[in-house]
Amino acid sequence: MVRELSHYVGGRHAEGRSGRFGDVFDPCTGRVQARVPLAGRDEVQEAIAAAAHAQPAWAAMNPQRRARILLKFVDLVNSQMDELARLLSSEHGKTVADSKGDIQRGLEVVEFAAGAPHLVKGEFSTDAGAGIDIHSLRQPLGVVAGITPFNFPAMIPLWKSGPALAAGNAFILKPSERDPSVPLRLAELYSEAGVPDGVFSVVNGDNEAVDAILEDPRIKAVGFVGSTPIAQYIYATAAAHGKRAQCFGGAKNHMVVMPDADLDQAADALIGSGYGSAGERCMAISVAVPVGRETADRLVEKLQERIKDLRVGSSMAPDSDFGPVVSAAAKERIEGYIRSGVDDGATLLADGRGFTVEGYEDGFWVGPTLFDNVTPDMAVYRDEIFGPVLSVVRASGYEEALRLCTDNPYGNGVAIFTRDGDAARDFATRVDVGMVGINVPIPVPLAYYTFGGWKASGFGDLNQHGADAFRFYTKTKTVTTRWPSGIRQGSSFVMPEGS
Repeated sequence: MVRELSHYVGGRHAEGRSGRFGDVFDPCTGRVQARVPLAGRDEVQEAIAAAAHAQPAWAAMNPQRRARILLKFVDLVNSQMDELARLLSSEHGKTVADSKGDIQRGLEVVEFAAGAPHLVKGEFSTDAGAGIDIHSLRQPLGVVAGITPFNFPAMIPLWKSGPALAAGNAFILKPSERDPSVPLRLAELYSEAGVPDGVFSVVNGDNEAVDAILEDPRIKAVGFVGSTPIAQYIYATAAAHGKRAQCFGGAKNHMVVMPDADLDQAADALIGSGYGSAGERCMAISVAVPVGRETADRLVEKLQERIKDLRVGSSMAPDSDFGPVVSAAAKERIEGYIRSGVDDGATLLADGRGFTVEGYEDGFWVGPTLFDNVTPDMAVYRDEIFGPVLSVVRASGYEEALRLCTDNPYGNGVAIFTRDGDAARDFATRVDVGMVGINVPIPVPLAYYTFGGWKASGFGDLNQHGADAFRFYTKTKTVTTRWPSGIRQGSSFVMPEGS
């Protein structure tokens, strides 16, 4: 039976009225399991109106009370973790264990956001001038929005909404139409925790909903995660309409393996970070850069051994290492890149095309794929594939490996595996990438630091979560005060000085 989904506006579910719907698939079977309404402009505007009406009272609530509501929300999500993870896996295709990690990393940011009473504090200076005090206030922007991707349908909405709500804003979420059920469930749990009606809404949709969000003057800020071309479009369009924008795009993450590295540790890290979640992570390692011929030969041999033992299967099977990709279009695109790698002359050591799982023959399967002898001019290197495809690009020395990472147009994440502290310190200092791992393959910072890539991976001045999130979702007001002393000083036509 195909489920009928809805929007979530004003604290309740709202049926779609546009007459347009999208199909939500089960990636394991290839069958449609739900229909999601695609909102028209009028439906988006209704959600914005509800948010604008509810936000002032939410902002007037003291931040400690808002924080308590967020902590209750965290408890509710944790109490339903198994149900939410299975629902997420059924629409995305990642394993249930991986889905739990998706949800948990989102909750960690909400927990951090519960520190809002400290994070939204202003500053105070007494006697900044003769009888003058100055203080600053951090105030919410008003109504803000998040446009989030399919690959983390819980984590990214929570990264965006937690700090925004804690700071006193109302939040409108436009999730991916490919896996919208968990975002809708999160909206219900926000309401159950005590978030007032209208303060958190979910509007499902496509580019029509996105443009309505970008163009409405009542929305003051937009956060986005997705592909680089769309990130550039949203950033430019939001700026043209006077909004703050925080947009994160694609990636091509490298892992440099030095000759002194523990190659078993490095191979394990590459397998997990390259093939986990079928490679559908913006922080996945898709390029291995072994330094020196001997290092490369030994590393490739170890990767081939480990690939043979990978278990690709149903998202619900507890022994699956990874499941299907999210859609038939994604499968076709990834297999097209594998063909192009072969045509361009890369050495194909493991071919994921034509992969099937018994009992799920119509699912969107791509097996683990490994290329050796990839060069920077090949499409499999240049483009973000977003699938279980790992490319080995051999470097003759450290400087060549460093230059390869730095010259790439993307700058999301990068890693180096080495026992040499000098090499690691030099690499972390010089590489032109936003997040660096040293013997850590996926260097996603914890909630109290910020997440953000450089170059074509990120657009905007402030990153996600950490203190940057509160800077993004608040505006600073500075108040200069002098109380009359009873002594008239007359008019002054000179620019006041600080002393």
